[in-house]
Amino acid sequence: MIGVRTASPFTVRGVAVRGAAALLATVALATGCGASAGQDAQEAASGSGKGASTPRMTIGMVSHSGDGDTFWDIVQNGAEQAAAKDNVKFLYAHDKEGAQQAALIQSYIDQKVDGLIVTLAKPQAVKAAVHKAVAQGIPVITVNSGGEFSRAYGALTHIGQDESVAGRAVGEELNRRHRKKALCIVHEQGNVSLEDRCAGVRMAFHGTVDNLDVDGTNAPASQSSVEAKLQSDKAIDAIVTLGAPMAAISVKAKEEAGSSAQLATFDLNSAVVKLLKAEDVTFAVDQQPYLQGYEAVDLLWLHKANADVLGGGRPVLTGPALVTEKDVPKLTAYTGRGTR
Repeated sequence: MIGVRTASPFTVRGVAVRGAAALLATVALATGCGASAGQDAQEAASGSGKGASTPRMTIGMVSHSGDGDTFWDIVQNGAEQAAAKDNVKFLYAHDKEGAQQAALIQSYIDQKVDGLIVTLAKPQAVKAAVHKAVAQGIPVITVNSGGEFSRAYGALTHIGQDESVAGRAVGEELNRRHRKKALCIVHEQGNVSLEDRCAGVRMAFHGTVDNLDVDGTNAPASQSSVEAKLQSDKAIDAIVTLGAPMAAISVKAKEEAGSSAQLATFDLNSAVVKLLKAEDVTFAVDQQPYLQGYEAVDLLWLHKANADVLGGGRPVLTGPALVTEKDVPKLTAYTGRGTR
């Protein structure tokens, strides 16, 4: 496990792939029913190389990702790993527009998938589609965003981090670093999770917070917007980006603007780990996207094979945890293989 500082009041468990599978296998075995499914899970968790012998399933996932967002590559890696273990055909589609997300969910309903994984970044836009899936007997798990809507929409559980708690953890860390004014960069307007992150920062931070809306899918325009803001307001001594790709963009903007502001970011990828090592990024918030994909597929499989559910009506938390340059040696290996 990486030596990270966990954000109070929750404890973050850095569960490796086998550890996550073993946890879920234990749940399956403890129920006392579905012995074959439990045996399959146990064998998969042991690393024996034998996949599940349960009937073939199809699981579809719809996310709010824009093009080029590496965070969702990591989520997919986790989902595909679990799918390979569980004898699951995994389908993935994404669109940053809520109406298109709803249409993609409907397309999976029409294909009669055995399970759905959806994000609720724009919850009202997909509400009717999710309700329809549930009404037709398709089990749904929500991941990453909009966890507060998950239960009301009929999902089995939500897997992700509490965005408000994560934002407050960032605000508290900025206080420890004696920052006075922060710029919170929102790379997707209307995304409730991103808004919750900035609101959480504002709630805990003793200084002031300005939000800046940019188009995260347009790197040159985003860089120009951040650069202009930093040039016009020299009091900004902290920058908070809400996704890994925006961190690299903001480092360039900061350099061009001649700003000495410290930069923190939500989420990890290999580029962020390099920026941590170079101390261009002071700390990052890790919500373990690999686990979000892996556990969502695995839980849908366990639900079908063994009627299992995790969470007890509460979200299954995969974060937040704060990582710094001290964690770089271990993180480098994991991000290099696409699991962190």
